[in-house]
Amino acid sequence: MSNISHIIEERPHEVGNFLVGRLLPFRTKRMVGPFTFIDHMGPAQLHDYQNFDVGPHPHIGLSTLTYLFEGSIMHRDSLGTAVEIKPGQVNWMTAGNGIVHSERTPEYLRHSEKSMHGLQIWIALPKHLEQMQPSFYHASEEQIPTWTADGIAYKLIAGEVLGHQSPVPVYSPLYLLELKSTARQTVKIGHELYGETAMYILEGGIESDGNTYSPKRILVAKDSSLCEFTMEANTTIYIFGGEAFPEERFIYWNFVASSKELIEDAKERWLNQTFPRIEGETEFVPLPTLGR
Repeated sequence: MSNISHIIEERPHEVGNFLVGRLLPFRTKRMVGPFTFIDHMGPAQLHDYQNFDVGPHPHIGLSTLTYLFEGSIMHRDSLGTAVEIKPGQVNWMTAGNGIVHSERTPEYLRHSEKSMHGLQIWIALPKHLEQMQPSFYHASEEQIPTWTADGIAYKLIAGEVLGHQSPVPVYSPLYLLELKSTARQTVKIGHELYGETAMYILEGGIESDGNTYSPKRILVAKDSSLCEFTMEANTTIYIFGGEAFPEERFIYWNFVASSKELIEDAKERWLNQTFPRIEGETEFVPLPTLGR
């Protein structure tokens, strides 16, 4: 019997002026553990007249995680943060009761050809921390735990699993783990996973229960403890998940909350422009009429 409960393929979605592959939320699987949103950006080659520009927009009730494979993004937020995100680094912004940020091609790259490829992820906060003060954390590539075992290269981007812990300050039990293979290799790690778990195939191929799966899709496991599969040569995957929350999460645009009242309050605050502002930025992304 297959241990896969859902197969979720990327769906095209426009973010700012950039086309991404939307993975979560999905109509029959809104979350995996605390993971509530995943976009696959690119791979894309941008001309000298094309840039990645997502203007100031708000968040509540979540942490955002940006992880690049190629390219560069300039992150600015209402805490006063101004950080360039480069490949292999982890950008972790916790919205709590409200934060505003923008994401753009850095100024020095805006008139040259450039690439863009990476993941943008939202992780919901537990109910008792939804209204915490916003914060920001940036981890360099050297800070992220890496190791090899049985021919597989591992990188723990966030959370704690397999006896390793990332320095990224998460707020509930979770994990986001990169696995890379150069040769065909069977992986048996289910006994060390916990909560809900899923796998995103970036490149290469996966064989599970006699079936082969190609890139740009998520495989959601029925039981994390039964997580066993074979990676084809030159495959990169991301295993993510963790403990699910007891309460439902509501999503409207960039707002995530355990109650519709918090969502409505955030909508009113954005319409009235009472969220904190990003120094030096005057434009803003308007509130849409429909949620995600």
